[in-house]
Amino acid sequence: MEQPVHQFSDLFEQLGLASDKASIEAFISEHGPLPATTAIAEAPCWNEGQAAFLREAIADDADWAEVVGHLDAALHQPR
Repeated sequence: MEQPVHQFSDLFEQLGLASDKASIEAFISEHGPLPATTAIAEAPCWNEGQAAFLREAIADDADWAEVVGHLDAALHQPR
């Protein structure tokens, strides 16, 4: 069975955030860069439900894991 492919904007929608390009860029700019030692799900910008979703996506290597990894990289990238 083929895994669904999620777009970066789909992840923002799943997290209940604005998902247009400008909003995504603004979110990353506002909340990054995270310290290297901060796991994405532990970032202070998430509510409990969002953090749980991110933890589960990574731990279960769910179909969301790849796009969560992309967000993780974007939030940790130095500006």
